[in-house]
Amino acid sequence: DSAEASPSVVFENIERCSPKCLQMLLENISGLTVDADFTVELIPEINVAVATFIKNIDTKEFVKKCLQHKRVREFNMTARLLESTQSIKAENLPQSISSDYLTVYFESARNGGGPVSDVQLFPKENSAIITFCDHKGNS
Repeated sequence: DSAEASPSVVFENIERCSPKCLQMLLENISGLTVDADFTVELIPEINVAVATFIKNIDTKEFVKKCLQHKRVREFNMTARLLESTQSIKAENLPQSISSDYLTVYFESARNGGGPVSDVQLFPKENSAIITFCDHKGNS
């Protein structure tokens, strides 16, 4: 397909693999270095980790390698590409934050952003939903 593959890979069922173990496992499978070539974000509430590749790699091929890897199978983990979305939720925002500030922040290329089409503030939750114009700006 002509769509660009996501630079992020979701790992589910990670409870049997410690964060350090997961990082080493991903380094072994990819041949890359955590922090220099990719980052790993843990989302313990839903038993998931997301590896985002800074270095340009074939993430579809990486997912295939992961699913065939003996240790990944032993841990009963699954791996899949993170699907693109046009909206993200920002949480733990300061009370005084404005939708204009969030728009400018998330449009910053330095922050991995892109053109923002809408910002919905939820002051009671200290959160906001940011909607992008396309799939590029939501890493």
